[in-house]
Amino acid sequence: MVNLKLRDLEKKVQQEVEKIIDPETGLTFGQMKMIKNVKEKRPGILEIEFIPSSPFCPMAFRLALRLREAAENVEGVKKAYVYCRGHMMEESINEMVNRGLKNLDEG
Repeated sequence: MVNLKLRDLEKKVQQEVEKIIDPETGLTFGQMKMIKNVKEKRPGILEIEFIPSSPFCPMAFRLALRLREAAENVEGVKKAYVYCRGHMMEESINEMVNRGLKNLDEG
């Protein structure tokens, strides 16, 4: 039963973040298949990976923040860690977006 509840939250978050619109294309994240992974690491703590529309996407930081905000607005989510993948500045983006959140590996 616990696994079903975990997967339910992942599914709800996935559905919510896929509604976000990429301002460069006017398409949703779902239409562009930009969400690589949504995983509940612990109850209420999620990790979301996304791939921006290009490795040089100037909106990647804003999109990552928007993803985190959308995920954290889903009932049952306490924290959402967002990781940009395939971007030339992914390390900086990931650090800034997740700054202030307790590391996933730290209980």
